[in-house]
Amino acid sequence: MIIKGFTKTTLLDYPGHIASTVFTGGCNFNCPFCHNKDLVMDYKDMETLPTEKVLSHIYKRRNMVKSICISGGEPTLQKNLIHFLEEVKGYGVLVKLDTNGTHPEVIQEAYEKGLIDYVAMDIKNAKSKYPITCDQQVDMKQIQTSIDYIKCCGVDYEFRTTVVKELHTHEDMIQIGQWLAGSGRYFLQSYIKSDKQIGRGLHPHSVDTLKDFRVALEPYFKTVTIRGVDADD
Repeated sequence: MIIKGFTKTTLLDYPGHIASTVFTGGCNFNCPFCHNKDLVMDYKDMETLPTEKVLSHIYKRRNMVKSICISGGEPTLQKNLIHFLEEVKGYGVLVKLDTNGTHPEVIQEAYEKGLIDYVAMDIKNAKSKYPITCDQQVDMKQIQTSIDYIKCCGVDYEFRTTVVKELHTHEDMIQIGQWLAGSGRYFLQSYIKSDKQIGRGLHPHSVDTLKDFRVALEPYFKTVTIRGVDADD
């Protein structure tokens, strides 16, 4: 695995769990709002952490930190991901996989081998706006296959969208809701500016607008939650 970052303890990355987070290098999208530019565009210049050292740390702390999040970058690009997950699951820890959904075959293999317990899939935008949002041509059949599999296979999951004023309109959110109708958890993640983001000139929607989006989306999901800002009514 090309591991470029490792957070030993986090309360944020795996809902309801204390976890460690592994960050892999490389991604097949260039989303301008991404705050991990170094992992997407500059990862070859970053130090690669020895996989065995990361595994050793996870093993030693397995009785205290019982969960791990595999993030990136895009983890499903990693040739040794399945082997890494086999090692980690051998320690008896829970595994959450963050993914953009471009490699459904990897998600399927990981789940059917019992290697992942939770999947968080990024939904970048309404289907028609994927290319401009990701700054890439996207095989939407692969995205759809991942969505369909995640919804039906039995894995615990969430879909989530980082919402940006310049990229996401009310109509876009309605289209996302119609697209994912019948899904479980959906998270609206407020865009947060970062010094390490890929693009510039982006802004978050107001909290009131995010609340409007949430109300509009609630008919399509079991739960809709806003992340990144205090949106308590």
